[in-house]
Amino acid sequence: MVAKKKDIRALTREQLREFFESHGEQAFRGNQVYEWLWQKSAHSFDAMTNLSKETRKKLDDYFVINHIKVDQLQRSSDGTIKNAVRLHDDLVVESVLIPTKERTTACVSSQVGCSLDCKFCATARLKKMRNLNPDEIYDQVVVINNESELYFNRPLSNIVFMGMGEPLMNYNNVLKAIDKITSPEGLGMSPKRITVSTSGVPKMIRKLADEEVKFKLAVSLHSAIEEVRTSIMPFNATFNLKELRDSLIYWYSKTKSRITYEYVVWEGINDSDKDIHALIEFCRFAPSKVNLIEYNPIDDSDFKQASEASVNKYVEALEQNGIVVTVRRSRGKDIDAACGQLANKSL
Repeated sequence: MVAKKKDIRALTREQLREFFESHGEQAFRGNQVYEWLWQKSAHSFDAMTNLSKETRKKLDDYFVINHIKVDQLQRSSDGTIKNAVRLHDDLVVESVLIPTKERTTACVSSQVGCSLDCKFCATARLKKMRNLNPDEIYDQVVVINNESELYFNRPLSNIVFMGMGEPLMNYNNVLKAIDKITSPEGLGMSPKRITVSTSGVPKMIRKLADEEVKFKLAVSLHSAIEEVRTSIMPFNATFNLKELRDSLIYWYSKTKSRITYEYVVWEGINDSDKDIHALIEFCRFAPSKVNLIEYNPIDDSDFKQASEASVNKYVEALEQNGIVVTVRRSRGKDIDAACGQLANKSL
């Protein structure tokens, strides 16, 4: 009997094959187990019905499957679903299913809490407790895909890394999860249907570019004026706008993939003509589009959604300068499932 069981999903296919060979069984058993773990998302070794009882017992002696559990499911009046996901160590993160007429999107978390300090975001008020493992990220997608099939009779169409945490501060695990999600041995989703949203970590953006990833990149910008951005996103003092801009120029030169800027307009913070002009100039150095996102209150009087007129001024100015712009209305606000609201309030 083994003293401490290992998480079996930390093993590669080859390591599983080696395990079986070293325990007197044929290597192909490793292929079977790998398929159960990833393609079929087995929650237990007993579910692996093409293995003998003796083989399943052996797996249970050495390994565990640290599968996530949905502690609570909340449904919004607009159809949005929020999952409170309990991890194997009893920590909790949240993930969201966002349905529209055309698509069903999974918004997944990458960290318990967050590494950064954006003042307008509820998740940033939680201390970062740990990074999620690749299988924990993968499981969120599997759960939301199942919910999409159950409640909307269609599979998941898109994935955004816009839940709890800064994905690029959990770089290796996020990329491993995406590899599994896009692999034919996993969910087989196209990387073009995946967007990784970052607050802007220049070194990691360059690393992504060097690896020539195929998924999309979104940047939570919110201001293209240095002092304004630092006032609402204090880490900008370390990863400043010039470094961010240079890394994004590098990203585009390597990937030829258009950048999306996520941008909330707040009253009295970034709703002036100067703010609009700065954003237009920031968009000029590489092909990009802007998503103007409705602000979702987090019980903080310092931030108030700008007027419709202010948002329209942004739209008109961006369009006049040939920049693609979309106004995104928030979904799931009534269950604290909208952008910036994920904070485990329900538990």
